[in-house]
Amino acid sequence: MPYVIAEPCIDEMDMSCVDECPVDCIYQGERKLYINPKECIDCGACEPACPVEAIAQDRRVRPEYREYIADNARFFTEPLPGRSESLGNPGGASLVGKIGVDTELVAAHPAG
Repeated sequence: MPYVIAEPCIDEMDMSCVDECPVDCIYQGERKLYINPKECIDCGACEPACPVEAIAQDRRVRPEYREYIADNARFFTEPLPGRSESLGNPGGASLVGKIGVDTELVAAHPAG
């Protein structure tokens, strides 16, 4: 997985990274954004755009946020709460719009 969005994005979702992404691979949950690892081209344009420094390459994620590496992938590969199928690789976030639900890890995070 090239880039990961970690905990600092929860309840922030500035969306600057979405504006910088040339391949539309950043999807909007209810409280956090997620990068689709199959659609990301590893260009890094999103990382400096994030005002809360929530984005990093998977091998550079800070230790306290390591669980977000698997969680980011889980958003696309496992059915989200209230859904019967996984999101998969829809081919662009703008095609599906706001997903409106998060992974269990993010949903359980205390409100900011």
